[in-house]
Amino acid sequence: MLKTAIPVIHVSDSRKAEEFYCQGLGFTLLSSWRPNPSNNDPCYMTLVRDGAHLHLTSFKDGVVGTWTSTVYVFVDDVDAVHAELVAKGMSPGPLFDQTWGTRETGVRDADRNVMTFGQRIAVPTPN
Repeated sequence: MLKTAIPVIHVSDSRKAEEFYCQGLGFTLLSSWRPNPSNNDPCYMTLVRDGAHLHLTSFKDGVVGTWTSTVYVFVDDVDAVHAELVAKGMSPGPLFDQTWGTRETGVRDADRNVMTFGQRIAVPTPN
């Protein structure tokens, strides 16, 4: 039985990524591992915000920029998340009501990975 899935996002600069995800998106760094502590990279980090977990890696087992990661996070109040991002000086996309019943906004990190935040909304019924 599957319990949960944790996205692993490839980044090119662990310090910039930590700033984006922690200061910008409000995640907390739980742990990080660097084979050489005197170098910023490569690095593997685990982050959490509320019940959402992310892992970030700058190890070269993936190719940054050729395949961007997309993480979709369901939230209780997407308008509040959008306002929080704007207040922190970030540039999220506009809030958008999708035809399939979600209200969404998103933001990209320096490596073009996309974080989309959405909440369920009622889908209008045709008349």
